[in-house]
Amino acid sequence: MKKAIIKNQQRLKRKKRTRSKILGTKERPRLTVQRSNNHIHLQAIDDEKGHTLISASTLQLKSKLPLTADSPLAKKIKKSDQVLKVSDILVQKIKEAGISAMVFDRGCYKYHGRIKIIVEILRKEGIKI
Repeated sequence: MKKAIIKNQQRLKRKKRTRSKILGTKERPRLTVQRSNNHIHLQAIDDEKGHTLISASTLQLKSKLPLTADSPLAKKIKKSDQVLKVSDILVQKIKEAGISAMVFDRGCYKYHGRIKIIVEILRKEGIKI
């Protein structure tokens, strides 16, 4: 149990350290990532006003079927494929809002895997991070 508490404290320390160096504005909002075992949530935040400008999540995917363990028709979508779809949704919303640059807040997560895929897609679409 003590090991779990220490891990959580280290995670919060990393998040605080990262967050203390980053500030988002309306012209260049802060893109935050919240990742769980099943879902990923992305938000573009204006820290000056404290408003969320844009958000996208795997919960918004219309193609995602309710999965049950015994359902033969339900096919599981890979997490990396989910991230690709959510990133596409986010890119569309960013372009509609007229945002060309963002500040990336990785939080307590390493720049690896699904987090890295998000940033690479945004850069590929011409959004400066």
